[in-house]
Amino acid sequence: MAAQKINEAHEHIAKAEKCLKTSMSKWKPDYDGAASEMAKAAVAFKNAKQFEQAKDAYLKEAEYHTENKALFHAAKAYEQAGMMLKDMKKMPEAIQLIEKASIMYVENGTSGTAGIALDRAGKLIEPIDLEKAVDLYQKAASVFENEDRLREAAELLGKASRLLVRLRRLDEAAVSLQKEKNMYKEIENYPTCFKKTIAQVLVHLHRGDFVAADKCVRESYSLPGFSGSEDCVSMETLLAAFDEQDEDKLSRVCNSPLLKYMDNDVSVSPCTQYFFYFNILY
Repeated sequence: MAAQKINEAHEHIAKAEKCLKTSMSKWKPDYDGAASEMAKAAVAFKNAKQFEQAKDAYLKEAEYHTENKALFHAAKAYEQAGMMLKDMKKMPEAIQLIEKASIMYVENGTSGTAGIALDRAGKLIEPIDLEKAVDLYQKAASVFENEDRLREAAELLGKASRLLVRLRRLDEAAVSLQKEKNMYKEIENYPTCFKKTIAQVLVHLHRGDFVAADKCVRESYSLPGFSGSEDCVSMETLLAAFDEQDEDKLSRVCNSPLLKYMDNDVSVSPCTQYFFYFNILY
């Protein structure tokens, strides 16, 4: 079966080469036909598990689409080549091609597809390179923000924020969380703004900046429904415990369900010896 697919792929490559030939009656190469044949060759190689050759075929397809000024199709081919590299466990090289594809999507005017590609790349690289994943999620967020798709942009910033916390880049995490919160406020998703306020407070306290943590809560009073909410009362109690150096109160707040079972966000647990020190967990 594999041998049959490989032979099939080479037949398509031969057809692609024929499309590129010129003659007295054919003055220009048929890049569209060549790209179509290389795409078929790539699929055949892929089905035969010949990922290196499939990758090369997709790169040729991308080259021919570029010559034909079909940027969207060229970007798709680069993405597919990247996925072949992923299957070959060559993740950094795969990400480079997906980033190249995203640039071409933007140039083509299909920025939404670029954002999706960058998000996908972030998910691929996250298990092995958190720093690069942050960069990709931030780029994807920027693409969606430029398109005024703030919900998608905020969700991607959320991914970046959580990784920044995990990397202990807390100053950057604080800035990222504020930007997230502003976006959710703009689209009037106030309950999520409340959760971002909690995350901000915890990050600022971990940075040792009580004033910034307190400011986040005070600024959130302007959010509809925040004042008097469970989130608000919890943060007020937490800040009061810090200010009063009340270890018992601090322990109660940190072990409350609101903080203890936060999903995909920053959570805290008090240190038994130094109650003013927090460990940000994931």
